[in-house]
Amino acid sequence: MIKDWQFNPGTLSTLIRMALPMVISQGAFAIMIFTDRWFLAQISPTHMAAALGGGVAWYFTISLFNGILAYATALVAQYLGAEELGKCSRVITQGVIMSIACLPLFLVLAFFGRGMFAAMGHDPAQVVEEETYYTIMTLFGSLMLARTCLSCFFSGIGQTRTVMICDVSGVFFNIPLTWILVFGKFGLPALGIAGAAYGSVASMVFTLVLYLAFYLARKNREKFLIAKSFIFDKGISRRYLRLGFPSGMEMFLNIAAFNLFLLMFQSYGIPEAASATIIFNWDILSFVPLLGLNIAIMSMIGRFVGAGDITKTNEVTSAGYILGIGYSLLLCLLFIVFRNQLVELFIFYEDQAEEIRSLSRFMMIGLSSYVLCEGILQVAAGVLRGAGDTKWIMYASVSLHWAMLVLQYFIIKVWNYGPRVSWMGFVLMILCICSVFLYRLWGNKWRDQGKLDAVMAE
Repeated sequence: MIKDWQFNPGTLSTLIRMALPMVISQGAFAIMIFTDRWFLAQISPTHMAAALGGGVAWYFTISLFNGILAYATALVAQYLGAEELGKCSRVITQGVIMSIACLPLFLVLAFFGRGMFAAMGHDPAQVVEEETYYTIMTLFGSLMLARTCLSCFFSGIGQTRTVMICDVSGVFFNIPLTWILVFGKFGLPALGIAGAAYGSVASMVFTLVLYLAFYLARKNREKFLIAKSFIFDKGISRRYLRLGFPSGMEMFLNIAAFNLFLLMFQSYGIPEAASATIIFNWDILSFVPLLGLNIAIMSMIGRFVGAGDITKTNEVTSAGYILGIGYSLLLCLLFIVFRNQLVELFIFYEDQAEEIRSLSRFMMIGLSSYVLCEGILQVAAGVLRGAGDTKWIMYASVSLHWAMLVLQYFIIKVWNYGPRVSWMGFVLMILCICSVFLYRLWGNKWRDQGKLDAVMAE
């Protein structure tokens, strides 16, 4: 309940120190995606739309495994709070083993998953570009998983500046390289959307090498007994899967629902597909940095759970909402006031431009409406995940996402309503999810001592 919330300036200061590097890190990742699509918009609206469709389909493909491995943040934080430092590094070893094990599956999916774009009725020219982007990114999916796992080690132990340094460096590496590959600069051939994909892969390799360098530094090797961690640990692996699988399945099923919604929405035509890409480009710049706050909250909550100090979670929750609501409110106002100018940044050709402008401006109003909910939602999700309440999150979030998908199927395919009605349904879904998560957080069932003891059991 609200009475459980406690404001502590010291906790707020600690959360800011942890969250700010993560927000910058996640924001840098969002900027990388944003600039990729902006480069491709200069080729054609079709290329820009294909980057969104192919990119979301790729992330859907790796999402189950990425969601499982991302729970390393909470596991590492919990072991740190329990002062079992050797187990922090063993978590990472188990995650890397899982990343490598996924490689054969990604090789198969890279070639057999491409048919989804044509099956959803996309424009043939868009399908070709989507298949190219999806195939390249999926072939190298294990790199993304290993990168996720290593970044979670540093966010789990509270060294979020290391995450910021690695991720921001990767973006600085990616943007000029992608520009060169997409447009064919310095005598190289213009690769278009394939260049954007190859630039992302190269950036993942670069970032992964940086993370390894920090991870294997002498201080970490000695403190976390890294040399002794390179073994298969059955107990930690079982705990990893028991707590991480609901998070991974939630991510997988939610992105599946979002991906199918997006594929159906893009089947309206190129103007609608381009409009959706413009909106979600701005959405990613608002939403992804909030994931940094989510990760910082999850790390702090996990540490208190591991230490058996659940009362401190009230202070973290209060601090989280001060930051999350403040950030989201600012973006909400920016998206409303400057919606026309933000849309125009992606209009490079007059062909179908008026249709794109009109729909995009309407959709910006919806984005402004739900961006505030995203701030509230990510704080609540960070608290609940850090406390190990991952099964409830999975059931609640997945149920609402798939209910939205069923509604969208009838709106788009059965009742033949237009894209504006479809977009209003999507916005309503975000509002519902936010309300349900707040209800769970205030209900305090996740604080039950028996549940928390089960979370720490191997």
